[in-house]
Amino acid sequence: MIQDYRKYIEELILTVIREGASDLHFAVGRSPTIRVARVLVPLVKFPVLTPDDTRAVLQELLDEAGMKRFLSAKESDFSFSFGSEARFRGNAFFQRGTIGIALRLVPQKVKTVHELGLPPVLELFTKRKQGFFLCVGPVGQGKSTTLAAMVEMINRDRAENIVTIEDPIEYVFQADRSMISQREVHFDTDDFNIALRSCLREDVNVILIGEMRGLETISAAVTAAETGHLVLSTLHTNNASQTIDRIIDSFPAGQQDQIRVQLAGSLAGIFSQRLVPRIAGGLVPAYELLINNNAVANLIRERRTHEIPMIIETGSELGMIDMNRVLAGLVKSGEISADSAYMHSQNPKSLERLL
Repeated sequence: MIQDYRKYIEELILTVIREGASDLHFAVGRSPTIRVARVLVPLVKFPVLTPDDTRAVLQELLDEAGMKRFLSAKESDFSFSFGSEARFRGNAFFQRGTIGIALRLVPQKVKTVHELGLPPVLELFTKRKQGFFLCVGPVGQGKSTTLAAMVEMINRDRAENIVTIEDPIEYVFQADRSMISQREVHFDTDDFNIALRSCLREDVNVILIGEMRGLETISAAVTAAETGHLVLSTLHTNNASQTIDRIIDSFPAGQQDQIRVQLAGSLAGIFSQRLVPRIAGGLVPAYELLINNNAVANLIRERRTHEIPMIIETGSELGMIDMNRVLAGLVKSGEISADSAYMHSQNPKSLERLL
């Protein structure tokens, strides 16, 4: 039986840090479980959790107002800091009438593009004064970390006014040459759309939107990019062409031609990434990069987004990056297995020709 939940949580967090884990899970009927290099590892030295345990743990992680919102909505995104040692992004939810909790460790230090193993071409997008740049991929593939590295580069190199709108705040930035305001949904603002429209009246240069949610937010983001702002955000899509289709399809049919024109003019680039298990242990990024140019803009306007993968595949001289070429390179250098490469490729037949 757990006597002191605060001490219990502290012990688990220290375990996460010591074992190099990325996530910590609480579920009724199981011991607390961590994820190390994509593998779930039950911490069997800790007792199996009861419904009262998970509720008590969540009460330690949320304040009274946060707990009230959770009980009303039945789910909640939140952030949690463990002193100066660790920060977590959390999600709480109900399943079969009991509370489950997932915590993801957010590194305290914002790593550079080089330290993350990402292509140097990303630095070019941080030098832009305006445009719409998206980092896409499934959940847990490092999208927020990549954008944090880009924001930190702007913070270090340019004197700009940066506003982030997040749910919850993940990386905490320290102002360097830039001013940085970080707004958390539910605490500093009611929702993404309100905060986004508000920041346009705050003499802002760079806007980071933690996640594109809903038609109004997407519309406001594209407009902001058109009107002299650099807008960075994420979407849970698989590749560049799917991302463009998802944005356009989120609008009513009567507005889709207009958003095609706006997107063709404002889009800077789309970076799709995956974290692939490394043979020697850990994870290594594989990625695709679409850079908007006249040819890409024409395809967007003319409803020919299905041709974008070919543009990427043949556009290396223009700075484009093809996912299959990156995967093939990682296999040939001994970083990842061929099986992992095929698992993460969206065009295995094309990958086969490169291996």
